[in-house]
Amino acid sequence: MKTFENIDVKSVKQAVSLLQKLHNEKKNALVVSGGSELLQLMKDRVVTPDYLVNLKTIPGLSYIKEERSGLRIGALTTLTEIEENKAVQEKLLFLSGAAGEAASPQIRNAGTIGGNICQRPFCWYFRLASFNCLRKGGEVCFAVIGDNRYHAILGGGPSYIVHPSDLAPALIALNAQIKIAGPAGEKTIPMEKFFILPQVDARRENILKPGEIVTEVQVPYPRSGSKGFYHKVRERQAWDHAIVSVSTVVQSSGGGVRDARVVLGGVAPIPWRAPKAEAFLRGKKLDDATAQKAGEIALEGAMPMKDNAYKVSLAKSLIQRALLASV
Repeated sequence: MKTFENIDVKSVKQAVSLLQKLHNEKKNALVVSGGSELLQLMKDRVVTPDYLVNLKTIPGLSYIKEERSGLRIGALTTLTEIEENKAVQEKLLFLSGAAGEAASPQIRNAGTIGGNICQRPFCWYFRLASFNCLRKGGEVCFAVIGDNRYHAILGGGPSYIVHPSDLAPALIALNAQIKIAGPAGEKTIPMEKFFILPQVDARRENILKPGEIVTEVQVPYPRSGSKGFYHKVRERQAWDHAIVSVSTVVQSSGGGVRDARVVLGGVAPIPWRAPKAEAFLRGKKLDDATAQKAGEIALEGAMPMKDNAYKVSLAKSLIQRALLASV
């Protein structure tokens, strides 16, 4: 691991100011919260920061607060705390389960919601320092001609990574918002607008600019008549990332679908929402044929590579299963 300096900050304002200062001085600085992912990247010399700005020393960024309209979750709240929180279990459908499916118990005890959302890709070409891939500033996405069994089937190109977060697709299905602090002040945006495709920038996964950090996630309570479903398929029934995951929220009224949200994980460089499938479902009665058609619509435009065509049929089946579970 390259030598670095750790700086403990005591407030969000101090963190933002310091990150901006280091950026202006052309210093390579990264933020650390739980550290379960970042430290491994540093050990593998995939990232080599000069400075780590430690957010764990900021008081008051770990909380789950009940409001009239929903729950507010501080960025330093651990995945275990989210999994075990009664309000999350009772009021946010499947979010507790999604948190409990992430990584291993040890990582969930340290990993934070902010860190989980801001994860870097788990593509083996990105994670190996010997490959100067497109995501690290190189000229080539090695997955195009290499082993691409776990890579993107939707939204790929020129990079074909998949976003590794378990919580992000679930939060988007729940219509969550994310609060960001930066040099220009604070802003709150829909979670789905936080992530960016490689066509926008092949080296970044989200919209965070120098000096900006995530401080809070806001999750509204689902509307009356809503049911949710979350499922994750992985290669091993142990700590592993999703091959495909699905998060759905269906609001029903009078036997028909009033509204629906369908979000996939493990299939694209960002959590992949399926708005055409959602539009198709509105006003329909949910049955086998409707759920199957919604799955087909959601995967329209899929472009699998030589090793990952299986993801298309798997994603369709998961969507069908998720929707029928909401009947």
